[in-house]
Amino acid sequence: MPTPEATPHEPLKFAYWVPNVSGGLVTSTIEQRTEFSYDYNKRLAVLAENSGFEYALSQVRYASSYSAAEQHDPAAFSLGLLTATERLKLIVAAHPGLWHPAILAKYGITADIISEGRFAVNIVSGWFKDEFTGLGEPWLEHDERYRRAEEFIRVLRGLWTGPNFEFGGDFYRIHDFSLRPQPHDVPGRAHPEIFQGGNSTAARRQAGRVSDWYLSNGKDFDGFSEQVHDVREHAAANGRTVRFGLNGFLIARETESEAKAVLREIVDKADVAAVEGFRRSVQQAGKSTSDGKGMWADSEFADLVQYNDGFRTGLIGTPEQIAHRIIEYKKRGANLILLGFLHYLEDVEHFGTHVLPIVRELEAELDRTGDPVGV
Repeated sequence: MPTPEATPHEPLKFAYWVPNVSGGLVTSTIEQRTEFSYDYNKRLAVLAENSGFEYALSQVRYASSYSAAEQHDPAAFSLGLLTATERLKLIVAAHPGLWHPAILAKYGITADIISEGRFAVNIVSGWFKDEFTGLGEPWLEHDERYRRAEEFIRVLRGLWTGPNFEFGGDFYRIHDFSLRPQPHDVPGRAHPEIFQGGNSTAARRQAGRVSDWYLSNGKDFDGFSEQVHDVREHAAANGRTVRFGLNGFLIARETESEAKAVLREIVDKADVAAVEGFRRSVQQAGKSTSDGKGMWADSEFADLVQYNDGFRTGLIGTPEQIAHRIIEYKKRGANLILLGFLHYLEDVEHFGTHVLPIVRELEAELDRTGDPVGV
């Protein structure tokens, strides 16, 4: 079933990275008034849904690494947050190869029913080799990881949308299998939403064939526009549409100079050993693609201090500057902005009070003036 594409002036959606791993969202010794405990995250989730956030994305790490010394499982953690909130949708990051798609599908159905339709998944092909090899699982070549991820998504969707599902792939084989009950019935939604990331050609083609959402690492205007154009072409070739999310680390202050000073302090206080270790791991994965377009393939040291290139999106300045930049990304195809923060409780509340109202005013102006929206 084709994915519904956003109408030109549909309001932007906002998501935040759940801090369910220790160390915050930047690999730096700067003070981060953020905790990874469940109690803290319950407070944050309630605050976020009351501050204009529609989604939250739980991170997946199984091994201590790169300043994330401790981690909570994203699936269990997200279910807890779903029971603590009323409207917030939780996106669970999951690795093919460490999950079987039918088991995740069954888990997702139960979580979706408990939350009345607020469960979603982010299928991560994998970048951290040590997690797979340490658990005795094979570490596949880059494009093979995406072939497995695509089969994984096809099985998820098949089991979520009908009985007696059959699938014969290279990685998964399903024989006349049904999951009952099915996911919660949400008008206009065929099944729980399926997100994916990636930057390589393999990732973009996969998004065009099977995913509902394509999440981009932090990018400038040209980089994001290029991705949107490419993925849309792949989707159109498959009779589908895809929605787009963009990662950004947000630093809002009264003046631009204050915000940029915070960014400088974050980078100046970077944990150099951890950032360099992360860079060696992820750039091996990114540059292993045949065209060198993998995630983090062109990231500099300062970019990697925020491990999803969040600084590159440029959401650093006054509330007005940030809101205008967000709108420029909307014009280039963004349907969702995925945000990280330094001090979560304070910064999420500040975003809802000072940045989001300006975004909504600018969107209303777009509706009135008919300024072009899209690439």
